[in-house]
This record gives sequence, structure tokens and C-alpha cells, in this order.
Amino acid sequence: MLKIIDKYILKRYLVTFIVMLLMFIPIGIIIDVSEKINKILANKVPFIEVAKYYLDFTIYFANLLFPIFLFLSVIWFTSKLANNTEIIAILSSGISFSRFLRPFIIGATIVSLFALVMNIFLMPSAAAGFKSFRYKYLSNNNGINVKDRSDVFRQTSKDEYIYVSSFNDVSKMAFYFSMEKFKGDKLQYKLNANKIKFNQKDSTYTIYNYTKRKVGEFNDVIETGEKKDTVFNFDLDDLTPVVYIAETLPLNELNKFIEKEKSRGSSNINTYLVVLYKKYSIPVSAFILTIIAVSVSSMKRRGGMGMNLAIGIILAFAFVFLDKVFGVLAEASTAPPLLAVWTPNILFGILAIFLLRNAKR
Repeated sequence: MLKIIDKYILKRYLVTFIVMLLMFIPIGIIIDVSEKINKILANKVPFIEVAKYYLDFTIYFANLLFPIFLFLSVIWFTSKLANNTEIIAILSSGISFSRFLRPFIIGATIVSLFALVMNIFLMPSAAAGFKSFRYKYLSNNNGINVKDRSDVFRQTSKDEYIYVSSFNDVSKMAFYFSMEKFKGDKLQYKLNANKIKFNQKDSTYTIYNYTKRKVGEFNDVIETGEKKDTVFNFDLDDLTPVVYIAETLPLNELNKFIEKEKSRGSSNINTYLVVLYKKYSIPVSAFILTIIAVSVSSMKRRGGMGMNLAIGIILAFAFVFLDKVFGVLAEASTAPPLLAVWTPNILFGILAIFLLRNAKR
């Protein structure tokens, strides 16, 4: 059963967190509008599209800065408790510091569940809308819905590889197409074409100015032509941008997508795994940051609330900075994505234990 003091602290915890969100999200929207208003007006973006974008932006922005909002909200109201000597009164009544933490842990559990639900169910569609809008209306393409992908190399099956120098999502056309088919470690044939176009009507492809070389045991057979309609085993999605696709997929589809990309030998696997692991690491960070925030701000110190907030801002941005750095390291190197994603939580978890021990003294 929750006691009156638990309900009091839990209510302050959740209310302060919600107020922090309501304060900073509009500020983020105003800054974003001021940066993009010229392009939005120049491209004559419909109002309904802008409204949908900023709804997606709200979810995306809240998820991105979730650790900062949580950390600052806990420090804010815990510092107020300390300055009003309420914490001293609570601890003097015989309540241990560990018992004092209980409503904070309950609050962190509620916030963690909220973050987990948001990451699994809301973030994929929000990320899809957010990224799609930026590609469609805000990229440097004069308002045309163009998704260019340069130097696409994909393993589309166990023994097939494709390459295109660039792909245009509007015309469904790729340039300087190459395809290699193997049997074991032996090349069966190689197909080169100046361009390849997808025909949506019958799901076929048209290749232009092509050369197909079949490797024989003694002699190679070469076929050339200006134009040919044909069918391939790969999908159009294999040629489209995949830089942010992992963020737009629900959890079950993301797992299937990662397995599919692993079988193809995709070079972006680490990027996709970082997105997957962050769905679980961010909710866990709520507990770690809550313990650190309470430990830092529960003692009345010279400088008061301002000093606590300054420490809180430094630590919160340090957490976000480490999260971004290790995420980039995992994407750009051979660093294990699981370790890279969880390193900030591990480091701050150690810091939380250290600060908690000092706070109990």
C-alpha cells in the first residue's frame, strides 16, 4: 500500500515530468518552424501535411530528449523538497533513504513503461512520417519528391548481388546497374545495363543498353541489346533508401527485417541493431537517471536549486552525448552494437551506485 508520503512524491514526480514535456516540446516546435518555414512556403506544402508532420515531430522530439526531460524534472522537484527542508523532515521521521526512494522508483517504472510503449508502438509511424516529410518537402530537390540513393550494393539472395550507382524513387529508375549470379564460389553470369526501370503495372523491369555475359566451362556467351523486359528476384525496396528504414518498422517487422538483411550480407546491420537495442535501453535509463537525480538533489547545498539544475543539465547532456557517440561508433565501425548502446547505461549505472552510497551517509 502506498502511504501519503509516497502518493505526494509520486504525484510531484509525474506532474513535473509532464509539465517539463509541455514546456519544452512547444519550444522545440517553434524553433523547428522558424528553421523550415521558408521551405514549407516555397514548396506550398498543404496545411494538413504540416499538421501531421508536427504531430510526428512531437513524438519524435519527446523520445529523442526523453532522458533530459526526465532528469531535469526529478532534479527540479527534489531540489524544491530539499530547499524546503521536506527531505530532512521525512528522513528525520525514521524513514530510510532507500525507503524514501520507493515512490521515485514507482514513478520511474511508470515513465519506463510509457517510453517502452512509445518506442514500440508510436515511434515507428512517427519516424516514418517525420522522415518522409523531410525527404518530400525539405530536402534539396526543389520540392520534388525525390529519394536518391547513391552507390547501392546489396546481396539480394544467397548467391545474387546487385549494384546501382543511383536510384530515383519518382521515376523508379536506377543507373549503371550491375548484377552477379554465383553458384558456390563460381560466377555463372554478370549483367550490366546503363539503366534499369521498374514497371509497376506488371512488376517487371526494363533494362537499357545491356550486356549479359554467361560464363561457360570453355567459352563465355555474351548477349547484348538496347532494351529488354525481364523479371528479377529482388524487390524495388532493395534499391530504395534504407538509411532510416529501421526507425519506421514495428518491433516484429524490425526483427524480420534485420534477419533478412543479415542473410543478404547488408553493410547497415549495425545501424539497424542500434535502433532495435535502443528500444529497450532508453526505458531502463529512466531508473538510472532517477536514482542519480535524487542522489544529486536530495541534499541542500550552497547555490541551492540553481546549482542542482546546473549539475543536472551537465549530466543529462553528458548522457545524451555518450548515447550518440557510442551509437555512431557502432554504426561506423565493428564495435558490437549491443555493447555500444548499453555503455551509457552501464557507465551511468556505476555513477548512480556511487552517488546513492554517498547520499545514504
